[in-house]
Amino acid sequence: MASNVIFINFFLFTLCTLVKSKSSLCRTSCGDIQINYPFGIDDGCGSPYYRNILVCSESNHLELRTPSGRYPVRRIDYSDLHILVTDPYMWSCQDGDRFRPTRTFSLDTSIHFSLSPQNDYLFFNCNEKYVIVEPKPVFCERFPDRCDSTCDSSSYLCRHLPECPHALGGATSCCSYYPKATDSLRLMLKYCDTYTSVYWRNLGVSQTYNTAPEYGIRIDFDIPVTTRCLQCQDGSKGGGTCGYDIETHGFSCLCDKQNVTTYCKDQSQHGRSSRVIAGTATAVSVAGAVGIGVGVWYFRKVKAQAPVTHGVQSNENRLF
Repeated sequence: MASNVIFINFFLFTLCTLVKSKSSLCRTSCGDIQINYPFGIDDGCGSPYYRNILVCSESNHLELRTPSGRYPVRRIDYSDLHILVTDPYMWSCQDGDRFRPTRTFSLDTSIHFSLSPQNDYLFFNCNEKYVIVEPKPVFCERFPDRCDSTCDSSSYLCRHLPECPHALGGATSCCSYYPKATDSLRLMLKYCDTYTSVYWRNLGVSQTYNTAPEYGIRIDFDIPVTTRCLQCQDGSKGGGTCGYDIETHGFSCLCDKQNVTTYCKDQSQHGRSSRVIAGTATAVSVAGAVGIGVGVWYFRKVKAQAPVTHGVQSNENRLF
């Protein structure tokens, strides 16, 4: 019996060492882009609403994952609450009038993301049999009830393409269209050769013209703020990092030594181990792997000798 107790103690020590090697604070950057709540690039970090949305590539470049692919992130603005991404498949100045096959950008509607109204979409060489391509002011005067359905061929952006106003030849048509939904973008692209997105960037100056166009897709997001997260981040309460349990999605405050359900300096939580610990590295030692393997063998042996309970697990015969 004493040998069994010694073995169990050894097994638990090995397991604790393994868990400790996994525990670490969440990464706060990828390249030169800061990763703050509600986002995380490590599972269990940030808000579960945005789980597995951001990916930090092996080359240390941040990417946004959507149903239509992975897109490079140019910046994240936590004060204006938006992400700016670039789409390698969209038209760029370097393409000129040589249009490449493209695909429509899409978002997962179950995530707290939305296409920003500050985006303008330019479509090139649209089939006028299916798309209304006309100067918008004139069209709106004649058909005010159908004004939203027109693709404006006299828009400012078509006449002054950002960074390359003369990139298109005279035989190429351009029109500006703002969709009511992502589906209408997909429908437009069905009848146009290609498209690009222009985002109106705020220059941060108090002048009449305080915005400038640049290529990219602005995606607006929400920050789900909770009292527990604010307490967790409070420096006087330990300055933890807001995260979540990767199995239950319940809130977890990530601290230096362990994860708790309130905040890092809450004494009532000390000594209470978290079921799932978020981490960026899993350093499994050889001794730990051997200990786990032997432990599984030992518990299987104990379980084989346990009384049969006809499939009913009770607190008395539960091994873990």
